[in-house]
Formats: sequence, structure tokens, C-alpha cells
Amino acid sequence: MPPAKKRPRAYDLSRTRTAVLAQFAHVQAAVRALTPGQLSGPSGLGEWTVRDLAAHVTTVLERVSRELELPAPPGVTPQVTLLEWPLSTAPRAEDIADDARALAAGRPELGSLYEETAERFARLTAGAPGERLVTTRAGTMRLGDFLVTRTVELAVHADDLHRATGLAIPHDRQALAACTRLLADALADRAPGGSVEVRVPPFAVVQCIGGPKHTRGTPPNVVETDPLTWLRLATGRTRWAEALDGAQVSASGERADLAALLPLMS
Repeated sequence: MPPAKKRPRAYDLSRTRTAVLAQFAHVQAAVRALTPGQLSGPSGLGEWTVRDLAAHVTTVLERVSRELELPAPPGVTPQVTLLEWPLSTAPRAEDIADDARALAAGRPELGSLYEETAERFARLTAGAPGERLVTTRAGTMRLGDFLVTRTVELAVHADDLHRATGLAIPHDRQALAACTRLLADALADRAPGGSVEVRVPPFAVVQCIGGPKHTRGTPPNVVETDPLTWLRLATGRTRWAEALDGAQVSASGERADLAALLPLMS
């Protein structure tokens, strides 16, 4: 019999919305400080320039705002759940890249683009119910769930911008926590079981991978890393072997190998 899946984690809508706006503001401040030379430089993400990446970040919020200006899609049951979302991102990578380049070319003044985006998102999401359905690239989702996915996009791309430019970009604690927990839960959902404990202190602990279940004492198979390394592993920015070799992750026990399960999204 396959292991039973746990009830999905609950997220507070108001706190998630606040976290999204806070993390967006951190990125906005960093983008404001970028020089023309930095903006034209490589982002480290395929053929994207830093300008392309910076423009793309605004679509993380704009996708929500645009949907809230439209009538809610029909139906009451979402097509995509929160834990299904990370694995749904890879097939859309090419379309996302094309949209980012087009936006960067069409809106060269990033300062005003960021200001307009933040204002629209704050205004349109204020009071919007978390159960409202919105249409995403992957299918319809609950607004509350879709906002949690925005913390993933923002936290990951803040780190992308930091690595591309060297600018220190803070991570809002609540945004980083939501992002870390979602990706840890997605791993447990992808490989249900209780033989391996994955720890990402101080935000997440999950058990995954079928096999002998641990119930008390020190688990025999443990993976532990920090939140930023976990985001990089889950999104393919860092490979499992690279993180092990660099002592960015510890793995003890014969089953404590996540190489075949990562990345979760790209």
C-alpha cells in the first residue's frame, strides 16, 4: 500500500500578501540601483540579460492583478493544487522567456514599471478572497495558493539577481519561509514516505521516500541544508552533487540521496 499523503499545509492569506509585497519591494530597491552596464549583463539564466530578469519579476505580481480584473473563471474546484504547481513550471519556460524579453524591450524604464506593478497588485488584492479562482499558465488555482507561489518566484529571482550583480538583496522572512515550506512539501508529495527526514531550518522539516518509517530518536536518514541552498537545489540553480561537494548540504544514511528527485521546478 502506498504511503498516505498528509493534509496540505495552510497559509494565511493576509500574511502571504504582505510577504509578497515586502519581497517585491526589496527587489524593486535593488533594481533601482542597477547601472546600465549591469542591466545589459548576463543574468545566468540562459540568454536572459539582467534587464530581462528584472522585467520578468514584475510579471510575478502582474499575473495576479490581471486575473483579478477579469471575471472569475467558471467552476469551484481548482485544476492545479498548490503542491502540483512546482512540477508544472518546466513546460512553460520558453513562453515565459519570450514574454520577459518582450516586456524588457517594451518597458525600458524599469522604475515606473515596478511602481505601477506594486500599486496595482496592492489595490486589486486588498480584500480579494483566497478561495477565488484565478487562471494561471498551469490551469486554474485558488488565489490564496497562487499568492504562495509568488513567494517562490520572488525569493528565487531575488537570489538570481544577487548572484548576477553582486547586490545584496534581502529576503523577507515570511516570503522565504513560505517558499521553503512549499518546496519542501512538494518534495514530500512527489516522493511520499517516511524513511528520509529533510530539514531546512528554521522553516521546514518533512519526511519523504518510501521505506522503513522512522518514529522516534535520531532518524537514520537525514538531509539538512539552509533555505537559500534548498531553493537553489529545488529550482536547479545548484546540483545535488555540487551542494554535497561544497558542504552546503549534509546527508547521512544510505537513503539520504535526493539527486533523482531534484530539481522540482526549473
